[in-house]
Amino acid sequence: MTIPVRRGREVRAGRGAALRCRGWRQEAILRLLENNLENAEDPDNLVIYMSIARAARNWESFDRIVAALATMREDQTLVMQSGKPIGLFPGQATTPLVIMANGNIVGEWTAEESRRRLDDMGLTIMPGMTAAAWQYIGSQGILQGTYETFMAIARRHFGGSLAGRLLLTSGCGGMSGAQPLAGKLAGAATLVVEVDEARIDRRIATGYCDRKTADLDEALRLWTEARDRREPLALALVANSAAILPEIERRGITPDIVTDQTFPDPLKGYVPAELSVEEARALRKSDPEELIALARRSIAIHMRSLLAFMGRGAVVFEYGNGLRAEARTAGVADAFRMRSFVDLYIRPLFCQGVGPFRWIAVSGDPQDIYTIDDMILETFSHNHPIASWIVKAREHVQFTGLPARIGWLGYGERSKLALLVNDAVASGRISAPIAFTRDHLDSGSAALPYRETENMKDGSDAIADWPILNALLNCSGGGPRPRRARRQRRPHHRRGRKPGDGGAPQARARRRSGHRRAATRRRRLPGGDRTCAACRPLGDAAQIPLTGRL
Repeated sequence: MTIPVRRGREVRAGRGAALRCRGWRQEAILRLLENNLENAEDPDNLVIYMSIARAARNWESFDRIVAALATMREDQTLVMQSGKPIGLFPGQATTPLVIMANGNIVGEWTAEESRRRLDDMGLTIMPGMTAAAWQYIGSQGILQGTYETFMAIARRHFGGSLAGRLLLTSGCGGMSGAQPLAGKLAGAATLVVEVDEARIDRRIATGYCDRKTADLDEALRLWTEARDRREPLALALVANSAAILPEIERRGITPDIVTDQTFPDPLKGYVPAELSVEEARALRKSDPEELIALARRSIAIHMRSLLAFMGRGAVVFEYGNGLRAEARTAGVADAFRMRSFVDLYIRPLFCQGVGPFRWIAVSGDPQDIYTIDDMILETFSHNHPIASWIVKAREHVQFTGLPARIGWLGYGERSKLALLVNDAVASGRISAPIAFTRDHLDSGSAALPYRETENMKDGSDAIADWPILNALLNCSGGGPRPRRARRQRRPHHRRGRKPGDGGAPQARARRRSGHRRAATRRRRLPGGDRTCAACRPLGDAAQIPLTGRL
C-alpha cells in the first residue's frame, strides 16, 4: 500500500486492521510516529511539545522514516540518529526493528547556545523525552506521574489528602497541560498560570482543565472559594507567571504547594513579562539577544517568587523543567535551594521498582483500552494504586489520537500485564496488537543531574553508564522467537486410496485448506504481530539497503 506524502495536521495515525507495512510490528511503530504528530502542539514544524521537541529532523527525514517502516522486513533494523534515518541493517526476527539515539552531545558543547547552534546546523534535535522516541500520547503521558507526585506530597505533608489545599503552578502546554487535571484528581484547588491562551483552550477542549479567566481577581476568588469548600478545581489564568506570582505574594496569599512546568529556554520557550506571545515570536527573529536578556530577567523574578513562597512555608519544588539552572544563569545564586520532584517524592517509588509505562491501542478502537482496564481491575487488588488510577482515568481522561493509557506498576507487574494482553490479542478479546512503551520517568531511563539522578545517595550523580547499559541489555535480550506454524499432515493416496480414485486432487485441496488454517491461527510474533509464520517473507542480506540507500 502506498502511503501518501502528508504534512502538519494532515498526519493522523492509521487505524483499523488494514496494514500499510509488511507486518504488525512495523505498522505499530509507524502509527506511534503518526500519533505523535496527531497530538502535536505545532505539527507543521514537527514540534510535538515544549516549543522545540521534534519527532523528526525535518520533513524529508519524516518521509524517509515512513518509507523505511512501510517496506522493511522484520529481520531488519532501522537506525535513527537524532530524528534522521541513517539506514536499514540486517538483524533478526527477535531484535529491535528500530534503534535510536537522540540529542546526545559531547560535554564540551552541551550549553544551550551550542545545542541551538547544532540544531540549526541540522546535526541534532531537541528530542524531549517522548517526542523523538515516538511515544507521545498527549498530555495523558505525564498525567499519572504528576498525580503520583501530588499524592506523595499529600501523604508526606497533609495527612494523605489535598482537599482544602491551594496548588499553584505554571505552564499548560503539551506536557505541562496535565497539571490542572492531576491537581484536581488529587483533590486540590489548582490554579495554573499560562501566557498562551491557545494552549489553555486545547486543555479545556480535551478535559484537562475546567475553565479559564484572564482576570486575576476572579481567579483568586474562584481558587480560594474552592479551597474553602474543599472542592477540587482545575482553573487556568491567562497571564504571565513572572507578573502574577509576585502579585500573589504581595497580596499575602501563600499556597500550600507551588511548582512550575514552564519551558525556561530564554530564546524558544519563556515569554518575558513585558511581551505578548506574538511579540516574543517576532523578537525571536528580529533581535534574539534582546529576547534572551528579557526572558532571563523574567525567569529570575519568577524564581525569586518561588523561593519566597518556600520561605513562607509552602511546599515548593521544580518539576524537572530546568528552571533552577536557567535562573542561576540569570543571577539567582540560591536557585537550587528549591529541590527536584524526583529527589523529593518519586525516587522512593524507583527504589521499589515502581515506574510508569504506556499502552496504546494501535487499532484505534477505544474498546481495546477498556478491555485492558477490565483486565487490570480483575488482576490487581482493589487497594493497588493502579486499580484506583484506572477508575479515575476512565472517568476523567479523554483519549487524544490513538486510545492509550499510562500506568505505574512494580517490577514483575508490568511483564504480568503484558503477558495477559498477549493472551487477549491471541484469543481475539483485543482486536489488534497493543504497543507498550516504557516511560522516561523510570529508574533506569536517564542520567540527568537535575532530574532522575539528582542527589544520589552514593554520590553517583555524574555517572551516565546505567541508562546505556539498560538499553544495551534490552537490545541484547531481544524477544521470544516466533513459533513455527504446525505443519499440516499431507494426505497420500496410499492411505486406503488407489491411484485414480481422486486422491491426488483431494490431497491438493487439503494442502490448500491446511495452509488457510495455518494462516487463520496466526502465530504470535514479538510485539504482537499476528502474521502467519508460514507466510513471513524471507530475504537475502544482499538485498538490504544500507546507509544512504533508504
